[in-house]
Amino acid sequence: MKLKINKHCFAIFLSLITLSIQSQSFISPLKIAPALSANFGELRNNHFHSGLDFKTQQTVNKPVFAAEDGYISRIGVSPGGFGLSLYIDHPSGFTTVYGHLNRFSPEIAEYVIEQQYLKESYQVTLFPDKGRFAVKKGEQIALSGNSGGSGGPHLHFEIRETKTQDPLDPLLFIGKILQDTRKPEIRGIAFYPVKGKGVVNNTSDPSHIYISHTKTGEALPLSKQIEAWGLIGIGVKAYDRMNGQNNIYGVKQIRLFVDSMLIYSSKIDRFSFEKTRMINSFVDFEEWRLRNSFFMKSYIEPGNNLPVYNKVINQGYIDIDQERNYMMRYELEDYYGNVLTYPFVVKGKKQNIKPILPCKNYMAWNLDNSFVDYDFTLRIPARNLYSDFCFVHTSTPSTTYYSAIHHVHPSPVPLDDQARLWIKLNADTLDRRENLGIVEIKKTGKSSWIGGDYKNGGVEVSVKELGGKFAIDIDTVAPKTVPLQPEKWVSSGKIRLQLSDDKSGITSFRGEIDGKYALFTHDIKSPVYTYYFDENRLDRNKEHILVFRAEDGAKNISEYRYTFSY
Repeated sequence: MKLKINKHCFAIFLSLITLSIQSQSFISPLKIAPALSANFGELRNNHFHSGLDFKTQQTVNKPVFAAEDGYISRIGVSPGGFGLSLYIDHPSGFTTVYGHLNRFSPEIAEYVIEQQYLKESYQVTLFPDKGRFAVKKGEQIALSGNSGGSGGPHLHFEIRETKTQDPLDPLLFIGKILQDTRKPEIRGIAFYPVKGKGVVNNTSDPSHIYISHTKTGEALPLSKQIEAWGLIGIGVKAYDRMNGQNNIYGVKQIRLFVDSMLIYSSKIDRFSFEKTRMINSFVDFEEWRLRNSFFMKSYIEPGNNLPVYNKVINQGYIDIDQERNYMMRYELEDYYGNVLTYPFVVKGKKQNIKPILPCKNYMAWNLDNSFVDYDFTLRIPARNLYSDFCFVHTSTPSTTYYSAIHHVHPSPVPLDDQARLWIKLNADTLDRRENLGIVEIKKTGKSSWIGGDYKNGGVEVSVKELGGKFAIDIDTVAPKTVPLQPEKWVSSGKIRLQLSDDKSGITSFRGEIDGKYALFTHDIKSPVYTYYFDENRLDRNKEHILVFRAEDGAKNISEYRYTFSY
């Protein structure tokens, strides 16, 4: 094998040593027995998990405490994402983040409501003055919850480097609060022949082999013999485990050896949010999209510059050029030093390597790429792809949509940022062009609205991956508002409205009472919008007029009016 060693991220290594020295004073943000539902660096859709998810005993309203002295530097309120969140800057140069909260402490809550009314928006991102909310280690700052994009009650906890806002593994700071003696668990190994340069078991297609286990949990050998020739990459499907928990977690360190030589090593201790979408190159993206299964690649594509790779030879690719057994093994390690070792054999055997077929629409990862046809255009800026590929576009006529159906490549291809996609209308005679949008048509036949804007006889929109079917549709139906038990509004102290939209989805809303802004709260998991009667902003013993407006993704606007006495 030809050997070429990647440059190491030495500065990051030094910073991790420094933070391990500075991290002795941080405490757990909860005072209940610590248990995790997710760890740092776990594989998620389009991103790495940026913190720890603490279990809160399947309920909300557990007191949340500041992990160290500092001040509240940022407050977030959003229907999705972290929901209600707090950020604390600490003198040590780190920032802790507390997400999916149910309530802020009273002083913070009062400030947030004031700012929401000032900005006339439920969703706000606030940056209080440095001295306004000073906190001490162990001081209660909030109650845990399930707000935003949360799948159940828990506390999302992060520690970031304040200067860069890069998330760091909180276990580097508070790892002593947990004990773990369980090894990671291997589930499968994948083989990726390089097109035109390698072959595995007489095919150039990827091969995914799932690994069985004994009743005691020991991993069994591969179920079939692997014969390879030429240049190949390898990937692994694996999870971590922790004492006393049934959850599966992300594996912190992966090492791949060939004939006792380390050829690939990765460790997820930190990353930047600017590069978190590169998870789609860290994993087998096609396998994830088509079969909801994460295989982690033990090789590096040219457009992937994640800072998680340590020693890597030949970008992790293995040159099988001898007819012999190549003795390989994976080492999977967690934060606590528990290591699983899994040996396997790849037999070198000469096989016919099929040449790469001629490509009509070749796209290079580091160049601006475009495909232009009379009814379809795709433009991908440079360095949005992770590797070169041969683009394929097909289309079929449609009587259901306002354009042909365009199949934008036969398999999923991730983009680091986005590409611009334009589709031509069948007939540009519509009066309501603002209501047009591009939809993605799923395998089930159902479509999901992406949006876009009218341009030059068609619609243009940004997309973040290829591999789907797209067409133009129209949405002319405004959102629908349904009052929920208005006869109980006054007695319950709140107004509840249910909002729905048939196609393009709700993009904005606004409530007013007597012509003045009224703060309606909303969580992405629910179609219900709620206003809590505010004694300071609503006069008693009078008749009031409620006006609630909502707009969808196709710019349709609805208005609901209701008169009530309070």
